[in-house]
Amino acid sequence: MVSHLFHFETSKRLHYNCNMRPATATPFDPDDKPVIWTVSVSRLSDVFRRITLEYDNRANIEQIHLGFDDAVRHIRERLTTERCDAVIAAGSNAAYLRSRLSVPVVTARFSGFDVLQALARARRVSPHIGIVTYKERLQELAEFTATFGIAVAQRTYVTEEDARAQVNDLKAAGVEAIVGAGRITDLAEEAGLTGVFVYSAASVRHAFDDALELARLTRLEAGPGPGWGRGPADTGAAANTLRARHGITDLRGESGAMEAVRQSVVLYAKSPATVLIVGETGSGKELAAQAIHNEAPGNRAPGNRAPGSRGTARPFVAVNCGAIAESLLESELFGHEDGAFTGARRGGHAGLFEAAHHGTLFLDEIGEMPLALQTRLLRVLEERQVVRVGGTRPIAVDVRIISATHCDLEQRVRDGRFRADLFYRLAVLRLALPPLRARSGDVAALAEWSLKQALAALGARPHPDLRAELAACAPLLQAYAWPGNVRELRNLAERLALFLAAEPLQALTPAFIVSVAPELAGHDGTPARVAVANAGRARRATESATEVLARFDGRRDAAADYLGISRTTLWRRLRAEHDA
Repeated sequence: MVSHLFHFETSKRLHYNCNMRPATATPFDPDDKPVIWTVSVSRLSDVFRRITLEYDNRANIEQIHLGFDDAVRHIRERLTTERCDAVIAAGSNAAYLRSRLSVPVVTARFSGFDVLQALARARRVSPHIGIVTYKERLQELAEFTATFGIAVAQRTYVTEEDARAQVNDLKAAGVEAIVGAGRITDLAEEAGLTGVFVYSAASVRHAFDDALELARLTRLEAGPGPGWGRGPADTGAAANTLRARHGITDLRGESGAMEAVRQSVVLYAKSPATVLIVGETGSGKELAAQAIHNEAPGNRAPGNRAPGSRGTARPFVAVNCGAIAESLLESELFGHEDGAFTGARRGGHAGLFEAAHHGTLFLDEIGEMPLALQTRLLRVLEERQVVRVGGTRPIAVDVRIISATHCDLEQRVRDGRFRADLFYRLAVLRLALPPLRARSGDVAALAEWSLKQALAALGARPHPDLRAELAACAPLLQAYAWPGNVRELRNLAERLALFLAAEPLQALTPAFIVSVAPELAGHDGTPARVAVANAGRARRATESATEVLARFDGRRDAAADYLGISRTTLWRRLRAEHDA
């Protein structure tokens, strides 16, 4: 029941308008960083501002503090002279921009975990809770609240006047705390109620990640990428830009669950059958798909190449089925002929099936594929031929299909939202990736590796005692649920690296981590200071004072501060360990 709730309103799913090319006179330069604008007039702006710092080295990001008509006029005017690869917004503001702008608009969406956390915070304020969402009710929430006996009044809105009316209606009904997006919480507080903001930093980061990926796809479409617009015989150049970079050694973790995943990857790589990878957002579905591709016998060079090393020129082509509008997805997958539709590329365009000829096509978020395209995909899988949009000539393709989803596809089949015959065609082999919270023993090692990578990217060196410091922080890291899984852990490492690079003498302690990432403390209702104290007590129970003192070169002040004890207590522990 709860697992279904975690999948609604997922931030992984994107919506944007059909014209992918931004209206700009700026020439395409593949060496430029993507240009992304965030648009918000609510408290979501504060979340955007904090997360922008984490992506500063990957994109040029600018905040626009406008909404609706004002934002549309401002963006349209700037697009005449400037380039923008993607816009990030949320809720009704995103829907308004998406229908009026030529630049792609990524919608930041809260996750089911965000809703659960927000309801928990609201419940501490009052048992009388309401939730107001844009256009659609949360069906899974109704089922959840009925099962667990939690009274939550749901309302939807379309316009701001409608939203205000819904808030006032809830107030009249005795509701004292309202969960919602930024404008909803503002209206709740104007009405004298408690507004509980639903978006988490993790969900907004997913929107930033998707905007970067969308910018990459947009610029590949607009730029002079070799290999595109030609048939299967010419896809080698495209493969060079869409080659799988990760192998089995990148599936990190010493837990039994990860060892089982690696064994399945090696086994599945030997077969040309379709693979369905199931896992939560950020659990590494594309990484596993790349590992299967690179472990395939035909993709490994002869000799002593290590397992997991990069394959040969056989292409690995990935597409997010939830990140491309239906009208574009058909053309991207199957290609189109010259003049097939308004804006079609002159001379036609080879689709991703053709680009992946003799290689692998990875269909991420396959559960978001529209039903009409599911029918066409099934036909291609059965006949191994594609017909471009607007064309009549079948083109033979030899492609291995790996698909992935975060949702329960079997439930979608029962609901009539996914074709049963396509499901069984895609799921000949199945691979379930464990969430990070199910393998908490891997967290410290993954954090160490991610932090070292992030520090190296900033030109900084890790502390000599980094492993020991992370071991001391392990109780805090392991207690967190990691709704964003490995991706969220990697994002945290990048955030910590920024601060550690700026302050090289800063020790990596639980208190420091909580100061940088407050979401790690209090996620279960425990105040941050209590969470840090609990982590400190767990650390002191397992650390040897002698070893800690040696790590800090005999500096008792530093060792005592690291352990969270006084110098006198440190001296007593040293003496007790020596006598023992």
